[in-house]
Amino acid sequence: MAEKPSKEKLAAWSSDPNNWKWGLFYYNKEDNRILPPKQNPAMGWTVNFANKKSVLVFLLFMLIPTSIILLLLLFNK
Repeated sequence: MAEKPSKEKLAAWSSDPNNWKWGLFYYNKEDNRILPPKQNPAMGWTVNFANKKSVLVFLLFMLIPTSIILLLLLFNK
């Protein structure tokens, strides 16, 4: 099992501009966190698009509200 990265390493990954595509999308294959902090941690978390689990969580977050809206639209006819 791989050694867990230090807090300094995790912070360095989040602030490294090379891990941000177009300054908007976080992409770091070394980072196994599902929801790493944004470049400015006060702004919350983001998706690591290099992590399949992270992308799956993102899709679920998008699918749930979309499904609710579609169901409401269907049953309000």
